[in-house]
Amino acid sequence: MKRQKLLALFIIIGSMMLVSFSFYAYQVVYTPNVLVDATDRIVLIPSDATFDEVRDRLYEEGYVNDLLSFSMLAKLMKYDQYMKPGRYQLQANMSNIQAIRLLRSGQQEPVHVTFNNVRLKPELAERLCENVEADEHQLLALLNDENFVKKYGFTTENILTMFLPNTYEFYWTTSAEELFERFYQEYKGFWGERRVAQADSLNMNPKEVIILASIVESETNKPDEAPKVAGLYLNRLQRNIALQADPTLVYATGDFTIKRVLNKHKEIDSPYNTYKYIGLPPGPIRVPSINAIDAVLNYEDHNYLYMCAKEDFSGYHNFATNLTAHLANARRYQRALSQAGIYN
Repeated sequence: MKRQKLLALFIIIGSMMLVSFSFYAYQVVYTPNVLVDATDRIVLIPSDATFDEVRDRLYEEGYVNDLLSFSMLAKLMKYDQYMKPGRYQLQANMSNIQAIRLLRSGQQEPVHVTFNNVRLKPELAERLCENVEADEHQLLALLNDENFVKKYGFTTENILTMFLPNTYEFYWTTSAEELFERFYQEYKGFWGERRVAQADSLNMNPKEVIILASIVESETNKPDEAPKVAGLYLNRLQRNIALQADPTLVYATGDFTIKRVLNKHKEIDSPYNTYKYIGLPPGPIRVPSINAIDAVLNYEDHNYLYMCAKEDFSGYHNFATNLTAHLANARRYQRALSQAGIYN
């Protein structure tokens, strides 16, 4: 009789323990423990992060409510052995198992990379690496590596012609090399048969078209005027006349605050001084937009050889076919600058 009572007691205690353990196990697995009563948030898991670092970060930054239950289930699910770096969106009131499955899956939320109005390599590297794990210094090193860019058919001076301003989708874990490769593929896709044929008709290659487009876009911010400006520069190139493009002098000085190009600037000894050297400079003076590139490919056919900003500061230009008319335009503009107190 006594033995039966003990057995019954053990059964009751065992049942209670089993129920308690089952309830706790259920809570560990299925009860909301991530961003409880919060909003959805992004978490970044670096490529070199350890499990302990990720676990502690999730807790310290308020993603995980109960660290013990998350850590225990993560190890049972071997997340510590199968971690995948990336950018993940954790949803409000996620359970441990939902969050761990997501983090183990590698199903990242993509990022959007957008850039424009870039003049220099450091600017480009910074813009491209703002929202990805790749280090901007690593990308800049690739842009300045002669042997690396040569494999893609570029030089360190014209490498910026490979990058087309647009909005691109990447994974956060994209490396500097992967960024480079992606933009090379975009470049090849952009320069299809039609555009290559248009460039050929100008006796230019894609890199030369982009270099000219960079000058055109620096010269005018008016899209409707860009084909006319492109036609003017093409006329000068075909006649072997120096481009004499003021934006190239500004680029050569490295001082982009200059508003008035002076005679002293024309004496700068730089391959980007298109007053001193005939032809295109060795690289672009900015990363031109696709519209500017197409403005060169679809240039306006005319006889203009000279241009000068309009004296009304509208952003448009006066065009001339001869030097006499151009000098008259230039005098009006210089007078307007002086009256406005713009001397440099």
